Amino acid sequence: MPQRSLKLARCLLVLVPVAAWAAWLGWDQHRDVHPDGSVTGPYEAWQVIGLVVTLLAPVYWAASRRHVADAVLATTAGLTAAAFYDWSDDASGLFLVGVGMVMTASLMATFALSVLIASVTRPGRRSEPGPTGA
Repeated sequence: MPQRSLKLARCLLVLVPVAAWAAWLGWDQHRDVHPDGSVTGPYEAWQVIGLVVTLLAPVYWAASRRHVADAVLATTAGLTAAAFYDWSDDASGLFLVGVGMVMTASLMATFALSVLIASVTRPGRRSEPGPTGA
């Protein structure tokens, strides 16, 4: 892959998680108060699942092309930055614990997934003429 295309792909690999976070989680800031007084939220399980499923495509794309480090680091950086921005208005400062958990979990999950994808997909090969030139 040419150097310029690789730089563009890396930028996109960082921007896709940020955009996916905004699309799936960024708009929901409402916490649910239950009759017993407990509070949950702001995210529902389907939102987090949607985020994870959305991120499978760029991670697969990069890992299947043997860009495992790019897949892992860009996805982790994008999710960490999005979580930091989204949660930074928390006055208690505990949002940093959550951001650290997002960073750690995304790093471990994308690493394991990328290594698995890279090991089961065949490296992309351009079609080359056979020994007879055909």
